[in-house]
Amino acid sequence: MLFGKKCCRPMMGMNQAPMMDGCGCNQQPAMECPVVEPTINKCVEKEFYHEVPHVCPVHTHVINRHIYKHTYTPQYTCSEENQIINLDNHGCCGNNNQF
Repeated sequence: MLFGKKCCRPMMGMNQAPMMDGCGCNQQPAMECPVVEPTINKCVEKEFYHEVPHVCPVHTHVINRHIYKHTYTPQYTCSEENQIINLDNHGCCGNNNQF
């Protein structure tokens, strides 16, 4: 019953001395009014880990270099020509006919 009534509120009197408001606390001298302590604030830190999938595209470009080294091997050829020169002393008959 004591806590159901809003009792034990200090009031300031004429001489500024606190006095009880007379709502029930003074009627039960064996019971004292509860003292309300300052609020204790508790801080709870929570950590939430989230897995965030990332797609990392990797593209490979292959360059095929075809390198041609040119070598030169000489191939020698040879040609020949036959010329015929007739030296005719006009034969034994003395003919001046030349063919």
